[in-house]
Amino acid sequence: MGKTMKKTLFAVLGSAALAVPALAALNAGDEAPLFEARASLAGEAFDFSLREALDAGPVVVYFYPSAYTQGCNIQAREFAENIEQFQAAGASIIGVSLDSIERLNDFSADPEYCAGKLPVASDTTGDIARSYDLMVREGRPGMTDTRGVEIDHDFAERTTFIVTSDGQIAETIGGVSPIENVQLSLESVQGL
Repeated sequence: MGKTMKKTLFAVLGSAALAVPALAALNAGDEAPLFEARASLAGEAFDFSLREALDAGPVVVYFYPSAYTQGCNIQAREFAENIEQFQAAGASIIGVSLDSIERLNDFSADPEYCAGKLPVASDTTGDIARSYDLMVREGRPGMTDTRGVEIDHDFAERTTFIVTSDGQIAETIGGVSPIENVQLSLESVQGL
């Protein structure tokens, strides 16, 4: 096998490994860890509480690696464009990443992505992601986002949890494309 072919095979296998959901992630029937975090909506920071959000109905808690990265941009835009359908099903959405609240203020207001419609929460320590048994990968120095700004944080794996009002996980969605993740999340809340 040639050197180029080996590199290509390694890249394909590496991409596939990142797409597979973590076997340790919490599953349907598990109790969702409640959390509080600084979050942003339309560029304005606020205090988010999962317990309080659940009082109004089911919550889609979606973890993503980083604001202003290719797949995360697509996923945020899809959630924002479909937020009325989630609301019609009685559900709210909160995105969670290890981004700082300053990065999330920009991202939540960006008309191309969250568009002022989608709230996103800051989990700078990764403790919230780990409480959902998600893998947190170490960031690499010099990595930049789609704006050319350095990314100076670690990354949670892309996994979404549908949490019912009683605090139970109804479904765990991972290992799919960002667009499919949103579609499956919508189907799940519509089926509750």
